[in-house]
Amino acid sequence: MEITLLQGIIITLVVMVLVIDRHLEALFIFRPIIVCPIVGAILGDLNTGLVAGGMVELAFAGIAGIGGASVPEALLTSVMTVVFAHITGNNVATSLALAYPFGVLLQFLWTVRNTAFVSFNRPAERYAKEGNIKGLFKLCFYGIAITSIATGILTFLSVYAAQEPLRALVEAMPDWLINGFQVAGGLLPAVGFAMLLRVTLKARYVPYLLAGFLFATFIQIDNVLPVAIMGVAFALMEYYRSGEKEVAVATASTSGKEGKKSGI
Repeated sequence: MEITLLQGIIITLVVMVLVIDRHLEALFIFRPIIVCPIVGAILGDLNTGLVAGGMVELAFAGIAGIGGASVPEALLTSVMTVVFAHITGNNVATSLALAYPFGVLLQFLWTVRNTAFVSFNRPAERYAKEGNIKGLFKLCFYGIAITSIATGILTFLSVYAAQEPLRALVEAMPDWLINGFQVAGGLLPAVGFAMLLRVTLKARYVPYLLAGFLFATFIQIDNVLPVAIMGVAFALMEYYRSGEKEVAVATASTSGKEGKKSGI
């Protein structure tokens, strides 16, 4: 299916807003689980957007740019996953693998931006010494505005201007290569979730993981909503249990201090 000029402009404007949220980390609406359904709704294919949102979110669940590490950006990957599925008719797994390089491209653009923004250091230091809050605010505003506009241009070129070459490229690919992309795209969510578990999984959480796995795998259900509700229940149990433990520790500490004072 073809993406119209109006759809391309709307997606571009949405991405520009998401870039602002991405750098302010205000509402976290830049995550794939939200971006993909929005793009899918704009293209008139909400179901594909929902499926893509879940897969891309898992693929990037364990990826984080810490320090000087450069990792693919989930934002443009999310957008292009839905776009590839829409214009080529391929499944979401294949589209995710095809869209992954666009995340690398956006990260490269932002790396170039970071290098160029070194020129902001001197005026920022001067404004800080002078206590010039308005000057510092202007530098931050210029940085976010430039990033938003540059990302919007890249998004429009990728989503609308390049859709015909991208469709032709995919159609020219042999079946074995498309199958390879499908396998790779299907593995990415598992790899992303495994990376997340490597950091967050503790022995105390293993029973919850096993319970969720058994429930989702061996019990016949029509959707994952019951699994999600059970996950929320487990999370609330752990949250309240941790709170009670902290209160108990604080109470014991206070009692110990009072006992020492009484002994004195």
